[in-house]
Amino acid sequence: MFKNTQFYHSHTRKAIVAFGMLFNNVKISRKDANGDISQVIRVPLAYAPKQKFLTRIATLADGDTRGEVAVTLPRMGFEITSFDYDASRKIAVVQKHRAIGVGDDANTVRSSFCAAPYNLGIALYIMAKNQEDALQVVEQVFPYFNPDFNVTINDLPELGIKRDLKITLDSVNYEDDYEGDFERRRSIVWTLNFTMRI
Repeated sequence: MFKNTQFYHSHTRKAIVAFGMLFNNVKISRKDANGDISQVIRVPLAYAPKQKFLTRIATLADGDTRGEVAVTLPRMGFEITSFDYDASRKIAVVQKHRAIGVGDDANTVRSSFCAAPYNLGIALYIMAKNQEDALQVVEQVFPYFNPDFNVTINDLPELGIKRDLKITLDSVNYEDDYEGDFERRRSIVWTLNFTMRI
């Protein structure tokens, strides 16, 4: 099937890396009693589902330590939530990209069929143990998505193709886990749902 040809252009991987790079340098500040900044913390970011972090927090909060360290909060995580074909952006299936002299050999003509349009659903989780930390992170994200943000990736370097990916902030959800006794660790989770057009 498909002429026995293997290829991998890592389009999805490049899109996920570009998404992660947008949130890779978010920082929060902590103030002392005088209102002066006493600490600036870079919020860690990882590709992982929300449940992984919440399970770790709950396990260690219940006294099962075994020498393990609890998850440091605040923290951000993101994951792919959906992958849907977008028929509204479809172009002719026989249309090709062509490039002459890209790469080492100036006399080579390279070609590739145009990519199929997909919408990639991504959820960004912002987890914190107090409201102030969570709001500092959220307020650094919201202004850039009004509701769209474009990022350019080097999509197909063999043909010299760079592509703008449109990222849309679709919805925001908020959870505050405050149940239990006073010794239980509180977890505040903001979930930001995005659609990336790849």
